Amino acid sequence: MRQCATCKKGSQMQGARRLLRGHYNPVNWTRKYPNLQYAKVGGIRTLICTNCIRTLAKQPVVRKAAKTKKAA
Repeated sequence: MRQCATCKKGSQMQGARRLLRGHYNPVNWTRKYPNLQYAKVGGIRTLICTNCIRTLAKQPVVRKAAKTKKAA
């Protein structure tokens, strides 16, 4: 099964409903696949989803330590 190497996101079954003259008509199930792309992670070429690619591209946030008040 094709799935993301980092978050293990895979395909899902999804039903569609079509509106016909005021009544919903259930139609057959369809399989929806994640948007997988090849990318290098740690020097290895793997299939990962675009959400993980965006997360890996983020710069880590460096926060300054808060000043503590001394009790008098």
